[in-house]
Amino acid sequence: MSKRHLNRRQRWRIEKIQQERLQRAAKKLARNEADVAADLDEPQHGTVVAHYGQKVEIESADGIRQRCHFRANLIHMVVGDHVLWQPAKGPGDGVVVALSERTTVLKRPDYYGRLKPVAANIDQLCITFAPTPASSSQLIDRYLVAAELAGLKPLLLLNKADAIGEQRQALESMLHIYRTLGYPCLTASALTAQGVSALKTALAGKTSVFVGQSGVGKSSLVNALLPSAQLSTAPVSEGSGLGQHTTTTAQLFHLPDGGRLIDSPGIREFGLWHIGTDELIQGYRELRQLVGACRFRNCSHVHEPGCAWLAAVEDGSVHAERFDNFFRIAESLDDSKRERYHS
Repeated sequence: MSKRHLNRRQRWRIEKIQQERLQRAAKKLARNEADVAADLDEPQHGTVVAHYGQKVEIESADGIRQRCHFRANLIHMVVGDHVLWQPAKGPGDGVVVALSERTTVLKRPDYYGRLKPVAANIDQLCITFAPTPASSSQLIDRYLVAAELAGLKPLLLLNKADAIGEQRQALESMLHIYRTLGYPCLTASALTAQGVSALKTALAGKTSVFVGQSGVGKSSLVNALLPSAQLSTAPVSEGSGLGQHTTTTAQLFHLPDGGRLIDSPGIREFGLWHIGTDELIQGYRELRQLVGACRFRNCSHVHEPGCAWLAAVEDGSVHAERFDNFFRIAESLDDSKRERYHS
């Protein structure tokens, strides 16, 4: 079929019709926005306390909470974000209009390697683990690296103290490694309330986020700290030995003794493939002190004479288990980011 050729008048007519349609659509959009604006109060500051896909729940400075839509041009918001929002005057949703700059943000890569924020404006990362599902120092090291790189204070929290049993010696040995490095460690039980008082003290005055494998009892600890939260819990699967996801929405809670707590969906593995080996070294506080101390600039820290890292492992100032974990994690880094680490 041959292409139709339009004369000047016909082209003018078509363009005129298109312009009229655009103008009518713009006027309708303006009327709709005016109607929405008429139903909204003046802008004020608030905090994201829950995220529900296309909506967020905002808390005002005086503690009023309301679900809100958010402008399409805003970046992905997370619990803990400080925002500028307009509450609805009556029934209905408010609108988030602006996002304040974050002081800190905890991120993790998704399955496609893209970094996604988990929580914002937090002070402390509560790394929770338990006898079941089985944990390991390598998994804990991954969380510690994430905390160190994000500028967050880590707190190691061994939950389910009532169920330690035969694993007591192994878990105590693992905790000893981190206590020696200066990391605060607590032992607690949401079931018996052991250590809950000490945990309240550690959380007071800070904004903290619980992270850890599914099934380690994060939601149970929140319920022990704040019974009114009434978060759902589930036992570890007998078949797989893994935890079952119970937290599906990140939420922020206010603690009676002061401080705020964010409960995030369970993370079975905290991937670090988005970082390079130089960043990984910075996540190990005992290794970053040794950067530049080896005899050879291109030292691989495996067999070279004059290696400061190997000497530190030999004299015990760097624990052999942490040293081994470093290389295991380094091997898991993305090939495009992996570098030959130099000291």
